[in-house]
Amino acid sequence: MPRRWFGDSTMSSNLNSSFALCRSLPLPLSPNLFYKQKRKQSVSSIRAGPAKDQSQIAKPENIARPAANFHPSVWGDRFINYDYSNDNITHVHDKQVDELKEMVRREVFISLNAGGDDGFAHQLKLIDAIQRLGVAYHFEREFEEALERIHGAYHDHAINDDDDGDLYNVALGFRLLRQHGYNVSCDLFNKFKDANGNFIIVDVSAQITQALERPLLKSLERLGARNYMSIYQDEASHNDALIELAKLDFNLVQSLHKKELSEIIRWWKEVDFERKLPFARNWVVESYFCTTAVYFEPQYSAARKILSKAIVLFIAMDDIYDEFGTFEELEILTEAIRRWDVNCMDELPDYMQIFFHILLNLFNEIEEEMVKEGNSCRVHYAKEAWKATARAFFDEARWLHEGCIPSMEEYMHVATTSVGNTLLSTISLLGMGDVVTKEAFEWLFSNSKILRASNIIFRLMNDIAVCKSEKERGLEASSVDCYMKQHGVSEQETLDVFNKQVVDLWKDINEELLIKPTIVPRPVLMRVLNLTRVMDLLYKRGDGFTHVGKLMKDIVTSLFLDPVPL
Repeated sequence: MPRRWFGDSTMSSNLNSSFALCRSLPLPLSPNLFYKQKRKQSVSSIRAGPAKDQSQIAKPENIARPAANFHPSVWGDRFINYDYSNDNITHVHDKQVDELKEMVRREVFISLNAGGDDGFAHQLKLIDAIQRLGVAYHFEREFEEALERIHGAYHDHAINDDDDGDLYNVALGFRLLRQHGYNVSCDLFNKFKDANGNFIIVDVSAQITQALERPLLKSLERLGARNYMSIYQDEASHNDALIELAKLDFNLVQSLHKKELSEIIRWWKEVDFERKLPFARNWVVESYFCTTAVYFEPQYSAARKILSKAIVLFIAMDDIYDEFGTFEELEILTEAIRRWDVNCMDELPDYMQIFFHILLNLFNEIEEEMVKEGNSCRVHYAKEAWKATARAFFDEARWLHEGCIPSMEEYMHVATTSVGNTLLSTISLLGMGDVVTKEAFEWLFSNSKILRASNIIFRLMNDIAVCKSEKERGLEASSVDCYMKQHGVSEQETLDVFNKQVVDLWKDINEELLIKPTIVPRPVLMRVLNLTRVMDLLYKRGDGFTHVGKLMKDIVTSLFLDPVPL
């Protein structure tokens, strides 16, 4: 039986079949972050058929186009002139880093062999600190071995009915093991409850509020590490070598990220986006932040550059479909992307030629790199994902053109692709090295449970965040409109149903992460999880991506501007 799609049974029973449809059909690939503005031009056919002669297409300069009025980049040229070679942090001798890593390896991981209750509690705290400080990637083998030992010892220390245990240690061990795919039973908490099922011990901590707002499952590792450093260093039992390594490592990786960001901004300048496509958002810095949230580790530098440029082009395509292109122009662009042929160039209006040319060039560069690594087959999946996304964009443009509000199931089938999650998940794997296999791409295209849940979270959270502003701008229907019309309920009732469903979908993601061994390598699953975390961060309190405000400014300052004081 498929899971109930929407929360309240009285409101959701009619959508069980809709959810079954979304589960069974291959999801397109979603870019449409926002929605298409109404276009006055009409066209006799809505098929993406043979391209029209240029003489039949109204010249762009003769078309009254709506203005989205996106604010300019808030960063200016702040990052473009970064000189990696002159950054003092890059001159820190490698030996210092190696010495700290060896010291942590010796002081932390060797100590994990300590016995007794104090030793077990100490192990849990050290493992938790290593992970939350963002340096676990330096000790992958040791980290996994430590978790295996803790899993074995956990039954002895936390589940033994004769052992009173300690709620903090039991909860910490439970969370760590669950986080890494060990399906530990929650029954072990029963001994801490009274006859009414309430916890006897209440732990009031300064971290509780933060944990309730953003639990670790939804937290971005890089932001979490920066925040946790100030907490950990104030603990009396902190490990000096570990905190020193965490701070130095953060700054070294930050330096690398600034170098990559400056390179991507220079690419943006070289292709002359701002002059040639002035209507498109200059969200390069914000796009790069999303990429570092997907993977921040130094070994994924090549993958980050690929994904960052792809996100920039994804946003530009979104703006073409949503804000600038006429329906007739979009029909031709969709067909050109479907054919993926440079010979389609002359059939496009000038501004679309510029976009299409940059898109083809980027994929050619990616393919050249993939050929060198013997992974050329990967590019096929990325192209198919992009084609599916463009088709989904066009379907949404067609609904707007026809003035119709689709059924909820029809909308979700298209819109869970147009939101872009499957596309970006696919592209995120291109530069990840040998850990990604052909089977991983096939798995992505198989409508897997975790990706399906992530896609729906993307779409519902996006629609919830922007529904009011989009209505004010006279844009096309969203899931909120479709659900209200189909079920005859109010907007608030609809939002309540959607928010409940988002909570349930996070449970689906959590379940998939608990399967051991995982269907695909865990690094592949983490890309999907991390993209979902980005969405939760940016859309939980409104649209924090389109309207760059305090949230994004604080994030960028913390991750790319201010080093951690050593």
